[in-house]
Amino acid sequence: MSAGDWLKRNLFSSVWQTLLTVITAAVLLRFFWFVLDWGVINAVWFTSDPEVCRAATGACWAVIAEKHRPMLFGLYPYDEHWRLVLMMAIYLGTVVFSLMPRNWNLRLLVPLWCVAAVSIGVLMFGGVLGLRYVPTSEWGGLPLTMLLFTGTVLFGMPVAVLLALGRRAPLPVARGVSVVFIEALRGVPLITILFVAVNVFPLFLPAGVQVDKLLRITIGIAIFFACYQAEVIRGGLQAVPRGQYEAAASLSLTYWQTTTRIILPQALRICLPAITNHIIAAMKNTSFVIIIGLFDILTATTAVMQDPLWRKFYVEAYLFVAAVYLFFGYALSLYARKVEKWIASGRI
Repeated sequence: MSAGDWLKRNLFSSVWQTLLTVITAAVLLRFFWFVLDWGVINAVWFTSDPEVCRAATGACWAVIAEKHRPMLFGLYPYDEHWRLVLMMAIYLGTVVFSLMPRNWNLRLLVPLWCVAAVSIGVLMFGGVLGLRYVPTSEWGGLPLTMLLFTGTVLFGMPVAVLLALGRRAPLPVARGVSVVFIEALRGVPLITILFVAVNVFPLFLPAGVQVDKLLRITIGIAIFFACYQAEVIRGGLQAVPRGQYEAAASLSLTYWQTTTRIILPQALRICLPAITNHIIAAMKNTSFVIIIGLFDILTATTAVMQDPLWRKFYVEAYLFVAAVYLFFGYALSLYARKVEKWIASGRI
């Protein structure tokens, strides 16, 4: 089919479809011209003088160049931002290396992540090697968002698998506990869980015992994530054909051998798109920490834009934050699609 035939069949096959196509094209052209005119042609890209931006008719991208450090790094001491840049390089390098199938070896990944975790901890906390000590209350920006997200996934995924298995367990007690846990926490807003982690949980601790606020929040988000992810994994477990269980029984495999070697790998493959969806949602859910006073990248940007000299250009600042979320979310989505192709081809 030629391009002309395709256009005629799909866009101009009738009078009404032709009219709808023309109207839609006109609206899209108008929108794209506005974006080009406002965001590129008449935009101000570099200036330290906000009055230059006020006199312009386009976007003021200079606000990002002027405020990018507090937006990206929050309350972290200004002179120590180099530590966060190095920390993000180590973190992203370790993640990218770990996601390559040829590197999926526990003997390689466990030591790598241990070294990376220690390095990140030293850079973030300091207090050793001549580095200034920085408490978690001063952490912020993109590094905090990434740490919250990583902690949520690393802690939440194993809990989600256990809850999903528990909900289908033959033992009534395990099944009942899993059902109550999942349904109770799924019925509570994430904000409520954060408030409980910050304000209520410390009341139950013995006198003199303290748990770091950031750790409490990470565990709270991770448990919330695990309850939703558990239902996704349970759907995958239910989709595994009954014959797989019967084949495992014929080989005299135990429950845990059947689950870990046969059933669970198939279930995770089946529900991979839904798992990816919840992982991306978990990254965006980290922005809820604005409610309890942590300065992730969104909260830091909101605080920075209180500057009266640059407050008018909040749209450009939030578009920058949106681009950061879009970049990481789209990267996760692309990787998940790649994994699906690897599975279909038998590579993994």
